[in-house]
Amino acid sequence: MTIVLGYDESPGARAALTTAIDVASRFGEPLVVVYGTEPPGGVGDERRSHEAALQQLGGAAVRHAIEQARAAGVEAITELVSARPVDALLSQAEKHDARLIVVGTWGESPMRGAILGSTPHKLLHLSTRPVLCVPVAT
Repeated sequence: MTIVLGYDESPGARAALTTAIDVASRFGEPLVVVYGTEPPGGVGDERRSHEAALQQLGGAAVRHAIEQARAAGVEAITELVSARPVDALLSQAEKHDARLIVVGTWGESPMRGAILGSTPHKLLHLSTRPVLCVPVAT
């Protein structure tokens, strides 16, 4: 089993990274750092160039997370997935038989998340695995 983390270098993701490293360390499990690279909207060349840019950003983001995990003694791998964040996290949780999915929140209200469709809100409703939503420390 593994711990799956959604990571994009946002403040919420950084808080989630710290928690995911702690959980993975306590359970002695590897960490899978996931970044969904599918851009919203767009078609053709525009879509491909947006996805290429997201892959480049995602690659840098997950490298930072992997370095931090390994520095803490946690085995970690990355998964850049051509899917929206929720779909990327759900597919990787299944692929790696995740014990837990960890994501950060943006500090938005539950109502705003429900209306706008935040990643944590969607995961809580769609995942068959436990989801840990980590708030940004204030």
